Amino acid sequence: RRLYFDTHALVCLLEENGFTTQQSEVIVSALVKIMNTNLDMIYKDMVTKVQQEIALQQVMSHIGGVKKDMIILEKSEFSALRSENEKIKLELQQIKKQVTDEITKVRADNKLNLNLEKSRVKELYNAHGRCLNKVQFEQHAQQDRALTQTDRKIDTEVADLKTMLESHKLDNIKYLAGSVFTCLTVALGFYRLWI
Repeated sequence: RRLYFDTHALVCLLEENGFTTQQSEVIVSALVKIMNTNLDMIYKDMVTKVQQEIALQQVMSHIGGVKKDMIILEKSEFSALRSENEKIKLELQQIKKQVTDEITKVRADNKLNLNLEKSRVKELYNAHGRCLNKVQFEQHAQQDRALTQTDRKIDTEVADLKTMLESHKLDNIKYLAGSVFTCLTVALGFYRLWI
């Protein structure tokens, strides 16, 4: 252990200022003891380079283990999310196909019903065309009412189908947004853990 002052020079300085040789040596030895005890206290709290390197290697090995675990978790979680997203996409495509099929069926049925109604109205009009003007006007009014009612029915059914289609679209968008936000949340969580 090194002393960072000259003890002999300190003894000489004390003797010059009126201390005896024995007093000067006692004071210097007391100062050396105090410094040694202070250095012992300081060294107790300090870490050697070897201990620091061992601790650093332990921390690095723990970080390496955590990195491996995170990579494994990331691969398994992302593969699970991808498969879930693929399933949702397939379900959405099936729902879209079903909705479009239903819409085409309803449109075809409505067109058929409309054509049947029109042909029936035309037949009634031709059959009763020979009747009196009053009867013709009354029948014509009844036919117009029937046509407007069928048009209203068709319009309401088309509007109902449109609202149903919009609600399905909104549900699909919600599911897609939820899955995208779930993926982003998991990715940000891994990113935050990584950093």
